[in-house]
Amino acid sequence: MSQIIEVKVPDIGDFHDVPVIELLVEPGATVQAEDPLLTLESDKATIDVPSPVGGVLKEFTVKVGDKISEGSLIARIEGAATAGAAAPAEKAASAAAPAPQATAPTAPASAPTASPPTPAPAPIAADVYTGAVDIECEMLVLGAGPGGYSAAFRSADLGMKTVLVERYATLGGVCLNVGCIPSKALLHVTSLLDETTHLADCGVSFAAPKVDIDRLRAHKAGVVAKLTGGLAGMAKARKVSIVRGVGSFLDAHHLEVALTSGEGQTQTGEKKHIRFQKCIIAAGSTPVHLPFLPNDPRIVDSTGALELRALPKKMLVIGGGIIGLEMATVYSTLGAKIDVVEMLDVLMQGPDRDAVKVWEKRNAHRFERIMLKTKTVAVEAKDDGLWVKFEGEQAPTEAVRYDMILQSAGRTPNGKKIAAEKAGITINERGFIPVDAQMRTNVPHIFAIGDVVGNPMLAHKAVHEAHVAAEVASGRPSGFDASVIPGVAYTHPEVAWVGLTQDQAKRDGRKIDTAVFPWAASGRAIANGADYGFTKLVFDADNHRIVGGCIVGPSAGDMIGEIALAIEMGCDAIDIGQTIHPHPTLGETLGMAAEVAHGSCTDLPPAKKK
Repeated sequence: MSQIIEVKVPDIGDFHDVPVIELLVEPGATVQAEDPLLTLESDKATIDVPSPVGGVLKEFTVKVGDKISEGSLIARIEGAATAGAAAPAEKAASAAAPAPQATAPTAPASAPTASPPTPAPAPIAADVYTGAVDIECEMLVLGAGPGGYSAAFRSADLGMKTVLVERYATLGGVCLNVGCIPSKALLHVTSLLDETTHLADCGVSFAAPKVDIDRLRAHKAGVVAKLTGGLAGMAKARKVSIVRGVGSFLDAHHLEVALTSGEGQTQTGEKKHIRFQKCIIAAGSTPVHLPFLPNDPRIVDSTGALELRALPKKMLVIGGGIIGLEMATVYSTLGAKIDVVEMLDVLMQGPDRDAVKVWEKRNAHRFERIMLKTKTVAVEAKDDGLWVKFEGEQAPTEAVRYDMILQSAGRTPNGKKIAAEKAGITINERGFIPVDAQMRTNVPHIFAIGDVVGNPMLAHKAVHEAHVAAEVASGRPSGFDASVIPGVAYTHPEVAWVGLTQDQAKRDGRKIDTAVFPWAASGRAIANGADYGFTKLVFDADNHRIVGGCIVGPSAGDMIGEIALAIEMGCDAIDIGQTIHPHPTLGETLGMAAEVAHGSCTDLPPAKKK
């Protein structure tokens, strides 16, 4: 007698909310006992959940991206059940699950024995292009930013013939050419300038610095050229073909590329047509341009600010986010007087507020005005400067003159700029492309990654998404869990954070414990003149595992990765505190903060008894 058997998640050790990264069988298929049904990812190890019986898979009750735990219902199977059949099956399933301490297997070892199924086709646009094709490939990657070139290189490494389409002359996108890398080159120089002002107290004095703006620009360009040149070499070594131009979809298997030349994206009038089997969209984002701002060379976005066309005496930064404040740091150190206007009630959204307060105190000297809950309403470009009117709680009553304005009001995705609708790809009203945990769009053979799929718009997020997309496209099980993505403000001092903040926990009603180690008790921080900083760890109050943390001070961005790893590994305060950190370092403040959490820190006064 046949009956419907409910399949549940077996014992998978001390884990819960484990994401489903792949469904290995299609409903209606016949399965044998112990055939894998789906793949989970636990602590970076993949787990195949087998069928407890043979029969016909009627339905999955979960989908890719869902998070499930032991006992969760995952499927229903119609099969011939006999008494006691379920118990041996459960035992076999339990044996298939790794122990909690298991080391993550390598990708080849984690691949399922069965070939990944072809997903059920979504309603997509039919192939309509019937013209000539110049290039054919298995994998097409649209956009060569950190996510795009990583996707192309990983695809090539996995054996796919890969074509990379990029509109600019060099690989690397915004990040390498006009964003992350050139800004860090300038921030390094300005941090050294800032440090010299404090050395007089240590008995070392210098003459006032002289800034050669041309040589500074050349230094920045040299850093960029070294990296982009390296990428070109790696593309050649992997036999990744590069087509330079602006790509637009013609249908679900064809892309038209309007070829470009020169340093920018000037179109030549020529076009190439590419037929692809699979595609990864890595089209990125562009800065938001405020409509009321006049077209004037003195009004720049982050790209224009990094060009260092001139050193203004007085500069307005519109937007109090991280990009704007990093640029404010550079221009302030080079001699500009800075005003910041922000519509919200705080600067630097995202990080722990206590860390931001430290930053604000250390940077108060940089700003003549910080106008919160205030907006720019009008800008008039005159020969003597840019005259700006404001409205809001802290708005000046009269128009204020500036030599330069940096508009840093966020970025917008490029999803609506690639004719994705012709390929049947869903795009939301903001221009983002929805994807699942495997980075698939609604069109099964087309993937999307990076800025174009949603916030946070960070290069390191895009790179990890790129690897997932390429691996899934090649038939390997992979998935992306965006629950822990570190953020860093590369200001002076740096502010870095990851995971849950106290404010988020309060909003979510989640019980947490926090532990703070002040750098005033760190010998290395005192020696470095950084005793204002701190390290804060956030723990779940129930299971005592770390769920978040933040650092403010020099090298905060270099250290935040340890907290991210601790969260991924499910560490508690004892795990971190009993890990021996080198002394004297700033990194040991992480271990000391953990010692504060479990009451064993001897570098601070004795904790009050709870």
